Amino acid sequence: MDVTQHDREILRSLAVRVRTIADSPESQARRLLWGRHNALQGDRPLVVAYPDGTWPELLPDSVLQCSDKGLRTWEWQLRSRIYEHDVLQDDRFVEPWFDIGWHINIGNYGFDVPMHYGDNRGSYVWDAPITDLERELPKLHFRTLAVDRPGTYRDLALANEIFGDLLPARIRGMLFWTLGMTWEAAKLVGLENLMLLMCDQPEQVHRLMAFLRDEHLHFLGWLEAEGMLTPDNVADYVGSGGVGCTDELHPDTDVGITLRDRWGFAESQETVGVSPAMFGEFVLPYQIPLLEKFGLNCYGCCEGLEHRIKPILANVPRLRRVSVAPNANQEIMAAALAGKYVFSRKPYPAHVCVGFNEKAIRADLRHTLTVARGQPLEIILKDTQTVQGEPWRIKRWVEIAREEVAKGL
Repeated sequence: MDVTQHDREILRSLAVRVRTIADSPESQARRLLWGRHNALQGDRPLVVAYPDGTWPELLPDSVLQCSDKGLRTWEWQLRSRIYEHDVLQDDRFVEPWFDIGWHINIGNYGFDVPMHYGDNRGSYVWDAPITDLERELPKLHFRTLAVDRPGTYRDLALANEIFGDLLPARIRGMLFWTLGMTWEAAKLVGLENLMLLMCDQPEQVHRLMAFLRDEHLHFLGWLEAEGMLTPDNVADYVGSGGVGCTDELHPDTDVGITLRDRWGFAESQETVGVSPAMFGEFVLPYQIPLLEKFGLNCYGCCEGLEHRIKPILANVPRLRRVSVAPNANQEIMAAALAGKYVFSRKPYPAHVCVGFNEKAIRADLRHTLTVARGQPLEIILKDTQTVQGEPWRIKRWVEIAREEVAKGL
C-alpha cells in the first residue's frame, strides 16, 4: 500500500494521543483497580459503557479523514479509543499498543445459513437449513479453518512502519466470542424448533450438541496448535463485557500461549425459555468440556440465570464472572453469588435507547447497588442499538452511574 503523507500524519497524530492516554497515571490507576476487582478485592463498583450499535451516531464515518479505505478502519479504531477516554469517561483503560487481529477464515458446518437483515441496524431472520435432524445430522462436518499469515504480518509491518515508534503494533484480539454453542444449534435447526426438538427428539438434540462440542474442541485445539492465541489479561474484553485484567493468568510473553492462559466464556441466551432440567440435560454438560480448557471463566450474557445458577456455580470450573441480565432476579443472584464471583450487572439499555429516562436509570442503578452491596460489582451498559441521534446519552449514563456509586460509598 502506498500511504500518503496526509494519511500518515493523521494516524500518527492519533497514535500520539492514544499513547499519552495509555501512559497517564489515570490509566495505570485503573489497571490496578481492575486487577483488584477481578481478584474479588475491589475498592468500589466499576462502571463500563459500550456504545455497541450506537457508534454510527457517536463516531460516524463523516469524522474520518484518511483517504485510504483500509487506513480509515485504523483511524476509526484509534478515534474510538480516544472517544471512550475523553468523552465517555467510564472505568476502562487504554494500553500502549495498537492491536492487529489474525486474518482467519472459518467455514461452515456443511450448511449455509442465509441471513435476511432489516434496515434498522440489528434485526434479521434466517432460514434454518436442517429440517430433518435424523436424516441431515450425518451431513454435518467440522468447519474448514484457515489463517492468512502473510496478510496478517503485512498489516502488522505497515502499522509499525506508520506509527510503531509512537504506538507499537502487535497481533492480539478476539478469535471467538462465546463457547455457548446454542446459537450455532439455533442457526442450524431454528430457534423455536430447537426447543421443540428437546421434547420431541431428545436423542437427536444430544447428537447435535455432541457434534458442536467436539467441533468447538477441534477449533480451540487448532488455534492453540497454530500458535494464534494471545493473552487477554489486561484491558481485553472478556465474557459479556468485563475487562480481563488479572495477575492470575500470567503469560509474560505473547509466545506459546495456551487456552489455560486465557479467559473462557459461555452463555445460552437462546434457551432462556427452557426449564432448568432441560438446560441441565441439553446445554451445560456440553459446555463444561470447553470451559475446562481455560484458566478463568465467565458465564452468561443477556439471559436471566436465576433459575439455572446452582448447576452453573457447581459445575463451571474456575468460574470468576457471572452475568446478571437486565431482567434477572437480582436478589436471587446476589444470594447465590455471595461475593465469591464478580457480579456483572447489565442494566436496561432501553432506558437509554428509547427516550432517556433518568428516573428509571437511577432507580435501576440504586436497586443493583443495594442488592449487590459488599460484592465485587461491575455495572456494564451494553446492547445499545441507538441513541436516537443524541450522542450525549451514553456519556450522561456514565455520569449518573458514577453519581449513584458515589452515594453508596
